[in-house]
Amino acid sequence: MDKPIKKKFWNSKRILTIAGVTALLALIVFSYVATSGKIKLNTQADRITVSTIEKGVFQETIPVSGTVFPQSSIYLDALEGGVVEERFVEDGTIVTKGQPILRLSNTDLELNLSNEETEVFNVLTQMQIARNNAQQNTTGKRTQMADINVALKETTRIYKTAKFLYAQGAIGRQEFEQAENNYNYNLERKRLATEILQQDSASNKLQFSQQQASFDHVNNVLKLMKKKVSDLILKAPVEGLLTSLNAEIGQSKNKGERLGQIDVLSGFKVTVDIDQNYLSRVYTGLKGTFSFKDSSYELIIKKVFPQVTNGRFSVDMAFTGTVPKGIRRGQSLQVVLALSDERKALLLARGGFYQQTGGNWIFKLRPDGKSAYKTDIQLGNQNISYFEVLGGLNNGDRVITSSYENYGNIQELILK
Repeated sequence: MDKPIKKKFWNSKRILTIAGVTALLALIVFSYVATSGKIKLNTQADRITVSTIEKGVFQETIPVSGTVFPQSSIYLDALEGGVVEERFVEDGTIVTKGQPILRLSNTDLELNLSNEETEVFNVLTQMQIARNNAQQNTTGKRTQMADINVALKETTRIYKTAKFLYAQGAIGRQEFEQAENNYNYNLERKRLATEILQQDSASNKLQFSQQQASFDHVNNVLKLMKKKVSDLILKAPVEGLLTSLNAEIGQSKNKGERLGQIDVLSGFKVTVDIDQNYLSRVYTGLKGTFSFKDSSYELIIKKVFPQVTNGRFSVDMAFTGTVPKGIRRGQSLQVVLALSDERKALLLARGGFYQQTGGNWIFKLRPDGKSAYKTDIQLGNQNISYFEVLGGLNNGDRVITSSYENYGNIQELILK
């Protein structure tokens, strides 16, 4: 007789069904935990940095790089072109005002100078000849005037005598009229001679003035040429350090070409480059500090250059006190520039956490120190050591300030 075959309880169909339901439940549970619960991560306590929120004095500062320059530099340009004939000093020499630095030669200028000297000599000679001729001419006219005065004096005497005698009837009318005519003739001669002398004096004065103007002109040209030739010797305009001299023997230099530079040694300044984002907050009077040979020194902004180049702008800073001994032109300094006054604030130490959070949240330790949870925060200004805490944290709170690079979406850290 046939035996009934019992069905197996754990057949493949049942197993697959149960496995599918289990997987579905697991997926539902995982999704719930992922969306409503906290994702935790175990981490070693010795691999993190914990900082304590504390109250203190805060001042917003930024680190900037500066370069030392002299307060003023004088550039040496060729006033006249020529060939370098001689160097009197070398780079790095302290020069005094008026000290010769180098000498150029220019045959064209020297030839022009010789021609102008000849021209001045010729004009001067012509002036002397003209003045001698004028003087002789005037002397002749004065001699004629003297003769006329003598003749007039004599004819005046004869005329007066003849007039008296004619009135007495002692002489005739013809003799009287002859004496009168001679008198009038010499009187007219004197009038004409006086007029000629006056015209001669005015003519001589005008001639002398024109000659003097001509002489002054050629003499000024001569002085100018002498100055051009003297400019072939380059002299120090101020006392200072000759930091560069770009001229070698035999080189040809054009007018206006840069030959060197003198740094005035009365003091130094520091030129600082700053990110353009701080342009609206940087102004004259802001102070900064730097360290040099284990000592701290203070600087103050004296001038702001608002032109932005490659995302940065520059300021000139001056020393407020003692200038460090041994500081040199071109030396680089790391300056801490203060953008605000000191004030009381909650301080959070800077750390690698900021790169991942942007300062919007942080891991805060629980009181027992065994775990840390994610909490939102609000940060204000910063300096090279601290952030200013505006919200989300209290004095005495402990937070993790090391890098969060490996934490991803973790919301709670378990410290082991």
